[in-house]
Amino acid sequence: MARTGVCLSPIPERAVKRAIVIGAGVGGLASAIELARRGLEVTVLEASQRPGGKAGIVELDGVEVDTGPSVLTLPRIFGQVFETAGTRLEDEVELLSPSPAFRYVYPDGVVLDVHHRLEETLDKVDRALGTKARDELVSFMAYAERIWNASADTFVFGDAPGLHSVVKFGFKGIGQLLDIDASRSMARAIEDRIRSPHLRDLLLRYATYNGSDPRRAPATLNCIAHVELALGGYGVKGGIHELARALARIAEQVGAEIRYGEPVTEIVVTGKRATGVRVGTSTLLADAVVANADPEHVFRHLLPDRMGDALRSGAVPSTSGWTAIVRAPRDAARAPHTVLFPEAYGEEFADLFDRDRPPETPTVYLCDQEATHQRKGWSDASPLFVMANAPAEPEDGPRDSSVWSALEERVLERLQSAGITTSEAPFLWTRTPSGLAEAFPGSRGALYGAASNSTFSAFKRPPNRLPKPRGLYLASGGAHPGGGLPLCASSGRAAARAVLDDLGVPS
Repeated sequence: MARTGVCLSPIPERAVKRAIVIGAGVGGLASAIELARRGLEVTVLEASQRPGGKAGIVELDGVEVDTGPSVLTLPRIFGQVFETAGTRLEDEVELLSPSPAFRYVYPDGVVLDVHHRLEETLDKVDRALGTKARDELVSFMAYAERIWNASADTFVFGDAPGLHSVVKFGFKGIGQLLDIDASRSMARAIEDRIRSPHLRDLLLRYATYNGSDPRRAPATLNCIAHVELALGGYGVKGGIHELARALARIAEQVGAEIRYGEPVTEIVVTGKRATGVRVGTSTLLADAVVANADPEHVFRHLLPDRMGDALRSGAVPSTSGWTAIVRAPRDAARAPHTVLFPEAYGEEFADLFDRDRPPETPTVYLCDQEATHQRKGWSDASPLFVMANAPAEPEDGPRDSSVWSALEERVLERLQSAGITTSEAPFLWTRTPSGLAEAFPGSRGALYGAASNSTFSAFKRPPNRLPKPRGLYLASGGAHPGGGLPLCASSGRAAARAVLDDLGVPS
């Protein structure tokens, strides 16, 4: 039950340190678990009435559906979060590995199924595209694995990278820089290695997993192919939101207090140190403040003006998405995830990043939530999550709503031409980038923080420990190491490590 009018004050003689976490998204909950398990007194303040952040839900005609992420990769990161709390991931949620997992439908009639196991995927590539394409993918996957092995410890699991990350490795570091292929773009590396136009489109699509432009993003991001195709993409029984519920449940079990409906309006800075937050008329004091919020919201709205302005990066935001829920007739042959490619996929990136507009012929992504997550649909229909990539909102305000109405019409045309729906009004729920921007302040509707559109993007992403004010930490998809469920959890853990180190608490 939410409490109001409570004013906490420091107790100097008390050994227990106090941390406040702003936001009960995946990063905030992962951080709260780590901190509470290490003996800190942790309070999580969440503006909405439920946990999960962008991993949200909505109830439609009595059926609960996910409205955010639809596939889980790198579950071992969540395994580490739960192990910190003395439990196991598999004891808290059930992971599912439906196969085939993804179905790629091309405009020339080619249909390619991607399975949970790479060997099965390679067999499908052989049948659909030929042995040469299969051999190309085998070679590319070895290349993607090399990138992952060389980059994961620094760019995913470790602290925010900087020049010291390269220097400390010496000659080994130089070799690793070559292995991560940071000097080429994703698109160029794919073009150099892959001749099959169908495989090229499939691999280029992985840039959208962090909202970036494959023509500009470093080829390092080609490791995403290894993460999904080789390490596996999973469903979560009952829906992705069950993972958020499990994190919240475990956070409370290890001693964190989660208070819903209590938005933080200001981070209190005393001298050069963050010393607490303001919630309504109350001031809550703490030894550390962890912000599970978009960094731009922290810098522009929560910190004092001059201090926040100095921290803003001015980076180009990642893409957003137009999303919807469709009530669709059940189809036992439907894949858990379906991607409908347009005629000229490259034009989508030109629209998004060069012309700053929704794609004229959008790629449409579908997730059948019954097939993917064993969610219970309606008695006569299945809930489909639908998404089309879209640009983030301009900094000076939202676009005219007609822009999103036009995109909705184009998505509907694609669904009808693919036989997904025959209805003229199949959307039970929709959310535009404007809606995302409103729900997540400071984000401009971007799904993954800043886009990774340069070789140095990872070095420019806000770190988990801010240089000033001291005592303020970031744990979100907009901070290191980036967006997406596992990276948000990794961000939360990195922020917690920094807190524990600065407070002298054994981790």
